[in-house]
Parts: sequence; C-alpha cells; structure tokens
Amino acid sequence: MKAMRSIGIGALLLAVVGTLGCGARHSKKEVFYLIASNQALPYWQAAAAGFNHAATEYQVTTKVEGPQNYDPQAELGELQKAVAAKPAGILVQVSDAAVLQPEIDAAIDAGIPVLTIDSDAAASHRLYFIGTNNLEAGRLGGQRVAEKLGGKGNVVFFTFTGQPSLDERLKGFKDAFANKPEIKIVDVVDIKGDDREAFDKTQQYLVQTGPKKIDAFVSLESSSGKIVSDAVKRANATDRYVMAWDASQDTLDAIKKGFINATIVQKPWTMGYVGLKGLDEIFHNPPKQLKKDFSKDSFSPYPVFVDTGSTLVDATNVDDYLAAVAEGAK
Repeated sequence: MKAMRSIGIGALLLAVVGTLGCGARHSKKEVFYLIASNQALPYWQAAAAGFNHAATEYQVTTKVEGPQNYDPQAELGELQKAVAAKPAGILVQVSDAAVLQPEIDAAIDAGIPVLTIDSDAAASHRLYFIGTNNLEAGRLGGQRVAEKLGGKGNVVFFTFTGQPSLDERLKGFKDAFANKPEIKIVDVVDIKGDDREAFDKTQQYLVQTGPKKIDAFVSLESSSGKIVSDAVKRANATDRYVMAWDASQDTLDAIKKGFINATIVQKPWTMGYVGLKGLDEIFHNPPKQLKKDFSKDSFSPYPVFVDTGSTLVDATNVDDYLAAVAEGAK
C-alpha cells in the first residue's frame, strides 16, 4: 500500500510539473517582425520601443527591419526576407499598398499572421489594422486650419504619394474645407521622402503675394513639419499658419517656441505594443482559416480596426506632451 501510495503521489507531482510546463506559453524561439519604412524617424523608433516592450513582457524575440528613409521597394525587400524566415507573425506598415499588398497576401498564404500598422492595405488578406483613424485626424486638423484662417485662404500640403494613411488624412482635410469655399488647396506636394523638397517648395511659395499668397502649410507626415517651419522662420513670415504631424522632440520644441502652430499627435508606441500582443494571440490561438475575410464574419475573433487615437497639440497643451516625451526617454 505504501508503495502504491508513493507511486500515486509521484504520478501526481509529474502531472503538476507537466501542466506547469505546458503553461509556459512563450518562448524566445518565437520570432515576431516589425517592418516599416523611414526607420530613422522618432515616430518609428517609438513604435519599435512599444513592440519590443511587449516582447520583453512575453519573453519572445523581435526583429525590427526596414529602410532608414522612405523607400517602399526597400521595405518590400525586408518584408520578403521576413516571410522567408517563417516567423510567428509580422506587423507591417504599408508605405505603398500597390507595392506591398502582394507580399502581405503571400505571407498569409504561407500561414504567417500579418497585421498592418499606421498605414493599411485594406484590400489585402491581413487580419486587421492597428493605427489612427486617419480620416478623423484629418478632419480634426482641417477644422483647426479653417478656424485659424477665418474660413478663407490658400493652403499647401506635403505628403508621400501612394501611402493610404496620408491619402485618408488629406481627404479628412478636404471634408473639413467642404463648406468653406474660400479655402483653396493650391498644391499637394509629394516630397518623395526628401525633406529638402518640402523646404524648397515652402521657400518658393513664401514669395507669392496678393491673391496667390499661401496662408497655411500643412504636413501630413512626420518628417517635413519642422523643415517647413524652418523655411517660414527664415522668411520671417509670422503671418503664416504651420501645422505639423506627430510629436517628435523637434516638433514639440518648435510649438513651444511659436514656430509651429499645431500638430496632430498619434500613438506609435501603443501601435507597436498592441501589435505584438495581437500577433502573439493569433500565433497561439490560430483561426481555422487564416486567409478568411474576417471583416464579413459577425462572429469574428478579430476587429477590423484598432483605433489607437490622435490629439491636436498646440501651445495650450504642448508642455504635457513634452513631459510625456521626457518620461518615455527614461
């Protein structure tokens, strides 16, 4: 009886140990990728920090890849390498939907979960999108510009052609201007990832006077706002309204000093953090069909869109954001 009792206790202990072992859900062998263009920007460094922070909590491995500048073809090359590595999941920024969508679909076909971040490829087979409601963010910016111009004036925008998120932001501004017929969009400048183009174009437009005078300059992406404000500052054109995008240290400092009037701030750290956790959940609890269009399923385990939020920052609240940046840098 004692022998049988010992065997029973031993078996129970083995069962408990085995259960604990199965409960160790995560492993450093699980590799998740974040792929994005323009990695040199503070915006993408913040996204990578959030991605890596979640990975530390889960004790999994991350790889952050992509070109330092705006280069969709180079980003495609990094995405192809990531797919070939057969990782546990991929979080990808869609810098150009036409360029990247086929490889996103190829990843899903290969059984690799893919989520999009910041900019979406809605027609692809990605599972869902994490980022800003860019249409509403554009409307928020447009309402502020319209208010500050008193309902009339000429506006120039700076953007990257082909990036869906920027197209949505521009549409949001147009919606806000729709009932303001005296606000004219004079130009939408494709800076092609080159900030110097934004600086040069701003200088060219600043010399125009009379009916052709440009009253507001708006950056729809995070790299050109400070550069545009530098050109306006050099010309001492204090009567022009300058709106930037995102919350880099340079942009916030320029708002504090009065050289940028406002910026629309997103939450890239949150996007990266939520993205890693979303991929991990899909990897450990995969759907029966990865390629399924979950947007048409009323019982889908996934959302279509996770809105991480956006805020307008100006002189009235910039100190709060400067404090948050300083805290995040610790």
